[in-house]
Amino acid sequence: MSRVTSGKVTHARHRKVVKAAKGYYGARSRNFRTATQAVDKANQYATRDRKVRKRNFRALWIQRINAAVREIDPSLTYSRFINALGLAGIEVDRKVLADLAVHEPDAFGQIVAKAKAAMA
Repeated sequence: MSRVTSGKVTHARHRKVVKAAKGYYGARSRNFRTATQAVDKANQYATRDRKVRKRNFRALWIQRINAAVREIDPSLTYSRFINALGLAGIEVDRKVLADLAVHEPDAFGQIVAKAKAAMA
């Protein structure tokens, strides 16, 4: 009975891991064993940070909306503004509001005015 070697399969697996570690520092991009550890850790971070990215963007949108609202009316806070939007029946998400605040300040000002009118 002939001996079965797994040379092709092993080489392909090693090549796949080392290719994924391209650009890593030192032995992490060259040695299979350290490259495997580095790639596994990188995949853990990538999986975790896909959720973290969503949190970070929501926080950024809230900061931009708050800054734009306070620039228009210093007495109006972010939370009061969001509450007023609900009272006015304006259903625009934070991503769109932040984009309007940055790129279309006039349109955002009109939304703030409608929200303030609903509050009063």
